[in-house]
Parts: sequence; structure tokens; C-alpha cells
Amino acid sequence: MPHSHSLHRIRIWDLPTRAFHALLALGVAGLIATGEIGVMQLHFWFGYAVLTLVLFRLVWGFVGGHWSRFIHFVPAPAKLYAYIQAVRAQQAPHCIGHNPLGALSVLGILSILLLQVFSGFISDDEITNAGPWTALVPANWVELATEYHSDIGKVLVILLVVLHVGTVLYYKRFKHDDLITPMITGDKVLISEAPASRDTLTSRLFAVGILAGCAYVVYRLVNLV
Repeated sequence: MPHSHSLHRIRIWDLPTRAFHALLALGVAGLIATGEIGVMQLHFWFGYAVLTLVLFRLVWGFVGGHWSRFIHFVPAPAKLYAYIQAVRAQQAPHCIGHNPLGALSVLGILSILLLQVFSGFISDDEITNAGPWTALVPANWVELATEYHSDIGKVLVILLVVLHVGTVLYYKRFKHDDLITPMITGDKVLISEAPASRDTLTSRLFAVGILAGCAYVVYRLVNLV
């Protein structure tokens, strides 16, 4: 068999990225569920956990493994346009990490979650629950944030989650591109060499340190008043 056709098992998603993905899924599910049934103390805790995870992912986007870094997956407009044209022509190439549309969905989900958590910080249900920043901002801000948080933001988060899951299943079923297994195992089997993401004990401990730092930042944000 010629060397060019040998298969390469490459580490694409480092353990911190995979753990982040799983924990964020649990956190968002917890946020939605506790918000719906009105267990507000737990809802706040899920909000703080999700904010910690999102902050971690933003930092990890600069210092994480190769394919987790924003510089390696956030597409330039020209690249995004070319990819969309290829999709429309049904000639979209298989991407090693996130494809350009997947990259935009990652950024979209992170942005909407940030907005949702911070709008929760200045929300007040005027019964028993108020976010930790409600005393710091004008009353009309609180009113706007509360309305956004409960009526708009929540729907956006649910829609983005459904779209994300639906797209992953669509790729698996119709494009025969399994995006799920690599996010569990970390590896993809490729027909050509590609840079592997760094995923050593040192980098994993570094990630734990970053997560702890993000948790401390969230603690300080929650206790500003």
C-alpha cells in the first residue's frame, strides 16, 4: 500500500476541550430545566457554572490544543463564503476541526450564553429572586434584562442547542461525517498527516488551573456588591 494512503490517527480535540463540551451540555440542560420548574437557587448555580465554562473556553481558544484555538478555526469572510458555495454545490470538503459554519455556531453559542448569563445577573422576578447585580444598575435596565432573559434569551439558547444537535446528526446521517466520536475519543482517523493538538498531562493540569482562575473570576463578579 502506498504511504499516501496509510491512515493516521490524530488527536484533534484535547481532553480539556472535550470535558468543556460535555460539562457545558450538562450545564445548559440544567439551566433550562431549573428555569422552567422554578428551582431558582439551583438555576443561579448553573448560571455561574456555565459562565465559568464559557470564560474557560474563551481563554482556551488562545492557549489550548491546535484545533481548539480560534486562530485555527474562526473563518475569514472569504473562506466562509467559499465553504458556503461548496456546500451549495454539494462539494464541501471534510474539515479536520470545525468547519467554517461549525466555527460560527461555536462563537454564536458562546456569545448567546454570555448574554444570557449576564442578563440573568441583572434580572429580578419581583417575587423572591434577583440577580447579583440588580442593585448596581438602573431600574429600567433591570426591567429590560429580565424581559430579555426570560422571553428572548431563553428561546435563543434552546434554538441554538436544537440547531447544533440537529446539524451534528445531519452530518452523521447524510454527509457520513461523524462529528460525535472525535468529541468523545479526541481522535480522528485521517488519510493525510495533520497537526495534532497538544494533550499532555501538563497541558491538562494547565487547563485545570485556568478553570480554577475562571471560577474565581466568576466568584468575584457574583460578589461585586
